[in-house]
Amino acid sequence: MTIRGQGRNYFRPALTSVQTLLREAQLPASDLTAAHLEHFIACGSDKALDGVVGLEVYPPHALLRSLAVASAKRGNGLGQALLAEAERYAQERGAREIYLLTTSAESFFRLAHYARVERDHVPQAIRGTTQFASLCPASAALMRKTLA
Repeated sequence: MTIRGQGRNYFRPALTSVQTLLREAQLPASDLTAAHLEHFIACGSDKALDGVVGLEVYPPHALLRSLAVASAKRGNGLGQALLAEAERYAQERGAREIYLLTTSAESFFRLAHYARVERDHVPQAIRGTTQFASLCPASAALMRKTLA
């Protein structure tokens, strides 16, 4: 399935391709199933992903659970393009806010207008995700962006 957005061709990636890229980026992948891929968007080729972004959508909220760019493709704005595509995608599905947890990319997301929030102020739908409940450490920065 091809998804067109912002001058790039995006597609639904295969589970093994996503797991490989996420592991390379040292991001959680152990809980991923084929069902999660309904809200994952990739670019490159399925055999060698350039980048991938994944969401869990719980309107009016969404969780950005994965954003990774292959090491050879970093520094060219691909991460920003994938993030913008994920935000557009989430908004089209009724999300008005996106949450994320990060241990290493807080400054990247801050530049994209995400702000830290306290864990006590997170909707139950997001708290109930595996990412929030067990995959990411309590020391991870919890961030939120309100979509226009």
